[in-house]
Amino acid sequence: MARSAAVRKAKKTFTLSQEAFGFLETAGKAKRISTSQVLEELIKDKKLEAERDSISASIRSYYDSLSDAEVEDSARWGEFAESQFTEE
Repeated sequence: MARSAAVRKAKKTFTLSQEAFGFLETAGKAKRISTSQVLEELIKDKKLEAERDSISASIRSYYDSLSDAEVEDSARWGEFAESQFTEE
């Protein structure tokens, strides 16, 4: 990954268990990246997971809020849309 001059990083000190640190070191060696980069990737992945969960919850909330009539209408529109595809 190329370093960007616009990306600023903060230097912090953390206390980790030997197990956690060992995991970071092993993952870093396997990927040939620094332990800091492994930690950055883990944080990025966790952040994306939280964003996906939030979006999923919003979508679920929307569909749970629909009345039976709205669900039925949506199903009819879905059936109509499917009927517009030609079979190959």
